[in-house]
Amino acid sequence: MTETPLHWGAEALWQQLRTLLPGLSVEVVERCSSTNTALLERARVVMRPEADSSEVLVQRSVESAAFGRRAADVQPCLLVAEHQTGGRGRLGRGWQSSPGASLTFSLSMPVERDDWSGLSLAVGLALAEALDPVQGTAAPRVGLKWPNDLWLLDAPHAGRKLGGVLIETVAAGAKRLAVIGVGLNVRPMQAAEVGTGFACLQEIDPQVEAPAALHRLALPLVQAIRRFEAEGFAGCAAAYSRRDLLLGQPVRTTQQGLAEGVAQGVDASGALQVRTSTGVVAVTSGEVSVRLGADGGAG
Repeated sequence: MTETPLHWGAEALWQQLRTLLPGLSVEVVERCSSTNTALLERARVVMRPEADSSEVLVQRSVESAAFGRRAADVQPCLLVAEHQTGGRGRLGRGWQSSPGASLTFSLSMPVERDDWSGLSLAVGLALAEALDPVQGTAAPRVGLKWPNDLWLLDAPHAGRKLGGVLIETVAAGAKRLAVIGVGLNVRPMQAAEVGTGFACLQEIDPQVEAPAALHRLALPLVQAIRRFEAEGFAGCAAAYSRRDLLLGQPVRTTQQGLAEGVAQGVDASGALQVRTSTGVVAVTSGEVSVRLGADGGAG
């Protein structure tokens, strides 16, 4: 059976975002190894020793050469891949993606803030709130697993992975760009194709498809990053705690000298607070993995 083409409405997305992101391009490709890699390679530049700050040399690559006129600039870009063949998650993990079954995109933009601590948490919160607006005292259906995963909650502190965020940075001349990669499961997949713990957006909204999900997410995502520039993570710490999957739960970490403890939420910088027998220890994301201690849930 022939797959129905996806209609992304790139111009409408551009109209939504262009005021917040001057110089933005919105690009959709049928296939890409990794949207994050493509935008990172596009933005990697080196200054000519004798040049002024506006003149740069672009380090071209197979990835960046595929994108035509935008291959040689460092302006904001929203890049969507219908099929991402070599997606990457945190700590080098792979991310499975197939046409229509997943939403995979990356947003590159300068972030005008010296301290980027907690940015992945702010991004995850923006995505969760856009997908799952919570009214009053209702319990959220989308939770956040520190530092960058979205989970569909089946019960408090228990659920399945819905998606994830991967943030990477690159120096582009005098600027520092964030490349924010998002991967979300949209449609159910055959049990043989995925491991345990799989969740998808159609469990929340049976009619949603990848383009509609992107239109729901794009503006709140950019607005959240602009707010982060002004306030840091402290501005959304309280809202994060409401969706914190680890809060109050026994956890195991790969941080040296901190095998296990009880998660006590996150501080104003986005560091995970873990209570141990000797006191509370702050865990920053870096190369540390955290798992639910009770059931060894996905890291």
